[in-house]
Amino acid sequence: MSIIKKLEEEIKTQISEVGYEIKDFSLVVSSRPELGDYQINDAMKLAKEYHDSPINIAGKIVEKLKENNKLTNINIAGPGFINLSLSDEFIKNSLNEINEDLKNNVDMVNKKRIFMDYGGANIAKTLHVGHLRSANIGEAVKRLAKYLGHEVISDVHFGDIGRQSGMVISEIKRRYPDLDYFNENFTGNYDDIELNITEEELGEIYPTASIAAKADEERMKEVVQITKELEEGNKSYVSLWNKIKEISIKDIKNVYKDINTTFDLYEGETECYEFIPELVERFEKENYLRVSEDAKVIDVLEDKDSSPMPPLVFIKSNGATLYATREIATLYSRVKRFNPDEFWYFTDIRQSLYFEQVFRAARKTKIVDENTKLNHYGFGTMNGKDGKPFKTRDGGVMSLKELIKIITEETAKRLNKDIVEEDKREETAKMIGIAALKYADLIPYRETDYIFDPEKFTSLEGKTGPYLLYSTIRMKSLLNKAEEKKYSFIEFNNKEDRKVALEILKLPKALNKSLEEKSLNELTDYIYKLTSSYNTFYNENKVLIEENENLRDTWIALTSLVYKTNMDILNILGINIPEKM
Repeated sequence: MSIIKKLEEEIKTQISEVGYEIKDFSLVVSSRPELGDYQINDAMKLAKEYHDSPINIAGKIVEKLKENNKLTNINIAGPGFINLSLSDEFIKNSLNEINEDLKNNVDMVNKKRIFMDYGGANIAKTLHVGHLRSANIGEAVKRLAKYLGHEVISDVHFGDIGRQSGMVISEIKRRYPDLDYFNENFTGNYDDIELNITEEELGEIYPTASIAAKADEERMKEVVQITKELEEGNKSYVSLWNKIKEISIKDIKNVYKDINTTFDLYEGETECYEFIPELVERFEKENYLRVSEDAKVIDVLEDKDSSPMPPLVFIKSNGATLYATREIATLYSRVKRFNPDEFWYFTDIRQSLYFEQVFRAARKTKIVDENTKLNHYGFGTMNGKDGKPFKTRDGGVMSLKELIKIITEETAKRLNKDIVEEDKREETAKMIGIAALKYADLIPYRETDYIFDPEKFTSLEGKTGPYLLYSTIRMKSLLNKAEEKKYSFIEFNNKEDRKVALEILKLPKALNKSLEEKSLNELTDYIYKLTSSYNTFYNENKVLIEENENLRDTWIALTSLVYKTNMDILNILGINIPEKM
């Protein structure tokens, strides 16, 4: 339990000792620091419950709290707002405890098994800017959930079947008609056929095929037929598609690696195929399916609905499966194999209706029990300066590789070439650029759209990734120059060092709020405030040459604690730190 949480429990007990019970008591960071570090704003609520004036209730609480030597400067403002400060002795003892183990400043959660689905990359399609948010937000939430005590299983959930497979195979057939995959008289092993297609060529095959199919009805019919035959197990198409998947997955993993994103599972939609016949048979037997325009659907409308809720199409009229079919079968598979307490899906917020349909169908058909939580966490879009989804100059969808290149080039312009060795400049610029991109992407609340501005994001000033990296590297440099010994918090001498100490104690609420919201904006704001308060302190004090030994020890201990806290948070955010910049 964190320092502040323990203190809240202690204060709650003291308040109950004077006759007042507060169910969900918490200290509120003061909006007027000159009156105190924290506020207790419960007197007005208690006044209604206990039929007394807020000022009388506040007075009784204050008198009791004065017995607590961890508190000081306890006063009443206005009609009953209680202000209080933490004693310097309590702060120093608390920070020494946290310095021993950062987890002493963390409120761990009740452990649950969470299954997270946050990738959504499509095989044979280049990762584009829309995939950044899913990977970045999902990865950070996963790391945060683990940090706070959950068991997490993550899956990229590749889109490895569907119309794009027919598109790609049809285009390869036109480019390489002599491949034995397309030879009806071939009697050998399809898996022995060499497919000499590069990642770059594969990246442009799908868009070419898509444009051609949309312009040519016969080409589209061919695509549909190939897709159908692939789903039905056509051996030549299955073998060819598996080779395509190998090339594509290698490329996708490399891009995910660039943005520091990894998964426990790299499974695709097709992994669930073995379960689909079983589910169709069961759903028909238990009357969950009905026929509508020759398709088999599941009704998910509920009595409480005030707006239309269309049925979920489970099997198309031609007998083919849909994305929703495979989603439900995948969910069924995950329940059987992992039996998680909760499922967390991270996709574009525009898929909210789709997931509502899927979750309702899953509950109605009882493939998940009533205790298993199904959650979809949608996110907004990254937009250009025109306020529209970010695209290339010619109006196309920008690849994630190109986005990383843009931010890296902008970072390289600002790199201090006198500090970073020439052979490490490219690597360092890329690391800082990706940090800038990831941090900027996590600053807004998850559902909020934001404007992509490479110049702003790569600045060394303001709320940016490079600012945090530079400040953290500077802390590390100071610690490297300090004498090797154990430093403790002994005394404070100004409001700036004490302000940094207070910021450290606020970490638990930022962590837990971010996990509760499944959004990292609280944590990105917290690390910026902590770093800024430390930099203000650093700029006003000569830490290493301070003559007062007690102060010097305290300030080095403070630097160490902020540095370790920053490193933990940056790791949660999936941000790597260069040696120099």
